[in-house]
Amino acid sequence: MHRLTVDVTDTGGTLIFSDSPEYVRKNGILYADTVKGAARILFYHLNDTGVKKKLAVIVENVYPIKNKIEITRGGFALPDNNFLSVGKATQTIYMQDDFHDTITLAKGERKLFQAEMNNVTIEPQHLIYGVYDFNAEKPVKISVLMYPDNADPLKFYEYAKILPKDEHKLRGTFKRMNRTFRLRREYNPATDGIGYVTIGDNKTDIFKRGIDATDGEEVVNYGNYGINYTLEFRTKTDTRFVICPLGGYYAGAIRFHYAGRSGIIQTPANKLYFGEKRWFELPSLKKLRIDGKPVFDSQLEVSDIGIYGGSVKFEYSPPGASNLPVNIILMPIE
Repeated sequence: MHRLTVDVTDTGGTLIFSDSPEYVRKNGILYADTVKGAARILFYHLNDTGVKKKLAVIVENVYPIKNKIEITRGGFALPDNNFLSVGKATQTIYMQDDFHDTITLAKGERKLFQAEMNNVTIEPQHLIYGVYDFNAEKPVKISVLMYPDNADPLKFYEYAKILPKDEHKLRGTFKRMNRTFRLRREYNPATDGIGYVTIGDNKTDIFKRGIDATDGEEVVNYGNYGINYTLEFRTKTDTRFVICPLGGYYAGAIRFHYAGRSGIIQTPANKLYFGEKRWFELPSLKKLRIDGKPVFDSQLEVSDIGIYGGSVKFEYSPPGASNLPVNIILMPIE
């Protein structure tokens, strides 16, 4: 295969990313920051306390007059101890792009971002994962909170303390939350052979850097979780597209926009996950990929994402619980 050249552009609002501590061992605030305008909240936490818990996202109006939040897409999957199942379900919900809600806040008022989350109990060793896009008219403080299952989250929040992040430090605030890959030239399957674009390798696709607002430390979003990718391709004739995980177990979803139609494709479509034949990328094969000349081998697995000719656009975001990087591969349909 050979690497296809893409032009990369980062745009959009602010990502609030809460994934540390990933294994939560006591009650408290998992992450918090203040945001205005277009934003995205991603929370990904496992109840490691041994007793039932709940998780809430609390919004607080820090502007001196009335404030409004418009939620434009997103959702969360019910907690479970099958992490790949939770990751795939949440990714599918987010890609559906048909959720809308409005929150109105008076001066200094606090509310639950989604009230129904207070009805969801997280059993020990179960994971909860959600992603939402929203727009805040004026500055609003966003806090992710784990609390006792019999407590009032808004009252508990009043005296809750911020928990320290774990050794992975996967939390923070990241600017320009959307990334576009645009194929630099038209792909011709008859003459170009098999080409690929890599997502999530920190070589050709650089990880976002941000700030942990709770302590001011610079942090890295290893994997670019919560970043929404738009992948724009032009092909001369019908071309087969597949997705190929390189780092191990993978379960997600991707949305296509083509010829006036759009839809969601499960990756993989016929089972929960794939990629387990290669649970890490061999150094020799990684070097070939970085050098732009990787090869197929018996451990690579692919999932079909369709045949398209002309212009096609995909929406993609790294799914929680899955491993990166992944290749999007273009090839002749035969």
